[in-house]
Amino acid sequence: MQGQRIGYRRVSSHDQNPDRQLEHVQVDKVFTDKASGKDINRPQLDALLSFVREGDTVVVHSMDRLARNLDDMRRLVQRFTQRGVRVEFVKECLTFTGDDTPMANFMLSVMGSFAEFERALIRERQQEGIALAKLRGAYRGRKPALDEDEVEKLCRRVAAGEQKSRLARELGISRETLYKYLKRKKGTAGWKE
Repeated sequence: MQGQRIGYRRVSSHDQNPDRQLEHVQVDKVFTDKASGKDINRPQLDALLSFVREGDTVVVHSMDRLARNLDDMRRLVQRFTQRGVRVEFVKECLTFTGDDTPMANFMLSVMGSFAEFERALIRERQQEGIALAKLRGAYRGRKPALDEDEVEKLCRRVAAGEQKSRLARELGISRETLYKYLKRKKGTAGWKE
């Protein structure tokens, strides 16, 4: 049974461009996440898992785009292949079907370990850079997504009963960020529920 070729792309931040990941690769549909690969809690990955059917092929640019954790990588590949879905990693030239040889499983483990190791190195370099910037007095943290006026307006709109998920989309922030602003504001004087 010949199914669809479904692409999955992931970039870590909203300002990164995912287009190069499956450039020149023929796919019928693409799911794209703009989220960290530290875990598998990603909306488009969930949508992909719900969408694929037996006979389909999931095409991913490279293993680190699917997962940065070896256990997550193995679980995801297994979830796909147990449902009769092939998983193809373009960069590594590896395909998994569920009927994989010991060598294929070994390669999954080795390459998945490299993805996990790379994530650990990135975090280590990031922490070292932040520590050095703090010593120089140059680190101020991330710029807030909303200024105080915008937070005030947000709180008024939430109090008026507007849907939080729609507000988050309109403001270009995650629902988690929206809730952090609401929680912080709730802790200040003058907050009205």
